[in-house]
Amino acid sequence: MRTSRASRDTARLFDQAAAAGSTPRRTTRSLSRFAYAPISGNARATPDIEDAISPPAKRRRKLSSESPVKLVKEELLDDASPISAPIKSETPKRKQPRKPARKAIDPETGETTVAPPSDWEQIYELVRKMRAPGGAAYGAAVDTMGCERLADRGSSEKDQRFHTLIALMLSSQTKDTVNAVVMKKLQTELPAYKPGAPVGLNLDNILAVDPDMLNQMIWQVGFHNNKTKYIKKAAEILRDEWDGDIPDTIEGLTALPGVGPKMGYLCLSAAWNKTEGIGVDVHVHRITNMWGWHKTKNPEETRLALQSWLPKDKWREINGLLVGLGQAVCVPIGQKCGSCEVGFNGLCKAADRKKIALGKAAREVERLQEEDRKKLDDIKDVKKEEP
Repeated sequence: MRTSRASRDTARLFDQAAAAGSTPRRTTRSLSRFAYAPISGNARATPDIEDAISPPAKRRRKLSSESPVKLVKEELLDDASPISAPIKSETPKRKQPRKPARKAIDPETGETTVAPPSDWEQIYELVRKMRAPGGAAYGAAVDTMGCERLADRGSSEKDQRFHTLIALMLSSQTKDTVNAVVMKKLQTELPAYKPGAPVGLNLDNILAVDPDMLNQMIWQVGFHNNKTKYIKKAAEILRDEWDGDIPDTIEGLTALPGVGPKMGYLCLSAAWNKTEGIGVDVHVHRITNMWGWHKTKNPEETRLALQSWLPKDKWREINGLLVGLGQAVCVPIGQKCGSCEVGFNGLCKAADRKKIALGKAAREVERLQEEDRKKLDDIKDVKKEEP
């Protein structure tokens, strides 16, 4: 009968155990641990064969001189150099926090002054850049249809000043485009106060026109009913107290019905070329607060805040700059932050970051396209020069 090798090895083990009492014989090292001996006293029993046989020892891999591991180690040891301190990269300078206008005491004189916002000059120059030809806010409605541009230059200087005042009175809560249309209608269609007198906008014709007709002529502007009353009453005051001309002082202008500080200071600048204050409308009030220059509740507070620190040579132009910016870029609803230089330079805390990112991407695309166009033009020039 055929038996397996394992069975024959087991039988040999038992035969050796039975002959243990006779003359000792040499046993192989691998099987000597299984030599049979009677269990006596506290002697431990022979373990089970599966437990007694230990797993074969792991063969160590001998590394030759050609071993890649040894070569790598040797290269590392050869190239080892003293550990030097890591080179510290220059930490970027932290941006100075933006500070609004604030009161400050002059250490020399002890007088209390108002320090301007920390970033106002940079913002101001960026706005100028946007309002210049080629800028994002160039060509706003105020540039061609603002109140100071609506006077008929073919009229007398006295009538031109009157035009400026009427345009300002009509402009409240009205877009410049609408205001320009209404002013043109008054300048060309307002009936003459007597036969043979010129038709158009002047003090005499306003005094003579029927209030209902005047109301119909200006119905497109906001609050036209109230403005009709204000214009008729102001015309009477100009006739009786100012010799038919408009006042040349802020007190006289603001005493007219429907004329506040904003209109008064703008009228002084445009009509009399006197700059005594800043004309602050909703655009100037909204944008300067959005930039964090101050925290004011109404345009009049904004005017006083700006006049406390803004250089006087900028009092006249700031209205046109910010009104144009508010009409073309920083509109009340749906600001075009992707076209605003102030937002690109991180100077507007109210900027929409997503719009700015899209704007930067669009500019990069334009830059690459411009480079491609230049390269194509250069290639064409080279081909033309070739014989």
